[in-house]
Amino acid sequence: MKWVNEFKTFAMRGNVLDMAVGIIIGGAFGKIVSSLVADVLMPPVGMLVGGINFTEWTIKLHEAVVEAGQIVKPAVTLNIGNFIQTIFDFIIIAFSIFLVIKAINTINRKKEEAPAAPSKQEELLTEIRDLLKK
Repeated sequence: MKWVNEFKTFAMRGNVLDMAVGIIIGGAFGKIVSSLVADVLMPPVGMLVGGINFTEWTIKLHEAVVEAGQIVKPAVTLNIGNFIQTIFDFIIIAFSIFLVIKAINTINRKKEEAPAAPSKQEELLTEIRDLLKK
């Protein structure tokens, strides 16, 4: 039972919950960016390079084996187009995360630069110093 309590303590720590939320949101964000790349960005890029649909771009290493009209062994292919699609996904996701982190760092820097109000103790010490100067 001790290990159950230890696990419960571990699982309920703020960092673990924050990480879980981040992973879930990251997965959803990844799907959005993948759709953006596959459905919005890649068709015009394919059109610009001669009407190529990148997801269908493959290199056949071995032809499919067909007997009596049925495929016995499927073709062996290198799916270059899917690889290119994944690279574009990664670049856009990485750039998006970079922009988010840059915005957060800018906000944090502004918070650090803002002068903090003096504490009561500091105010009292300032008053004492001023009285001693007189």
